[in-house]
Amino acid sequence: MCEFGPGSAVALPGGIGISRLTVYDIEAPDGLVGGTPHVHLACSEGYYVIAGSGAVQTLTPKGFTETPLQAGTVVWFDPGTIHRLVNGGGLQILTLMSNSGLPEAGDAVLTLPPEHLTDRETYLQATTLTGEGEARTPSAMARRDLALQGFAVLRESYEADGPSALDDFYAAAIRIVQPQLADWRRRWKQGARRLADETGAALDALDAGTAPHLQTAELHQLPAPTEFGRHGMCGRLDTYEINT
Repeated sequence: MCEFGPGSAVALPGGIGISRLTVYDIEAPDGLVGGTPHVHLACSEGYYVIAGSGAVQTLTPKGFTETPLQAGTVVWFDPGTIHRLVNGGGLQILTLMSNSGLPEAGDAVLTLPPEHLTDRETYLQATTLTGEGEARTPSAMARRDLALQGFAVLRESYEADGPSALDDFYAAAIRIVQPQLADWRRRWKQGARRLADETGAALDALDAGTAPHLQTAELHQLPAPTEFGRHGMCGRLDTYEINT
């Protein structure tokens, strides 16, 4: 583990996580090409579009929207935003995730039909991928298509009932992730919260006319992804390991 101060682990600015995403290019049953609709419960996420085009579909208590994506576009969304990427051709994205990449490390629940959201074990049985390498693709597409069924129901229910249509899904998602919360809190404390506290300490020092943190300045780097082509929810991921 690299160090940049006494007892401090290296983290990206703001305690974010990054990965390079190549959005799935396999057609779904609804005729669109792309990824799996899901939600994050504690973390925000952003996209910087590297190449290609497409859209991100979102469903929140404010309704359904579809936002176009093209090279150079930046979008981000809050926890609770159900989102699905649609690949219009060659869509590649640099994803920016809060809390050291917590969305790709557990803070995600797919929009499965309700019978698969009754408890954590039932959910994991429906979402755990099988096989290795390319052999994982069929199971990744199967869980995507199952989540699309639930997403379609949520959209229809929202049209009929408004924001309350999301209540049962949110409640089920909370129950599913609760066993992970201790680890999430650890990642937050060692990442984003620690860096925010260090900024506060630096401001206090500067206000006093000192700057001891400048004496430990150095460059850090992640020369290359540590994993290539991992099957994610929205596509194939090249991931970077952030030690927090």
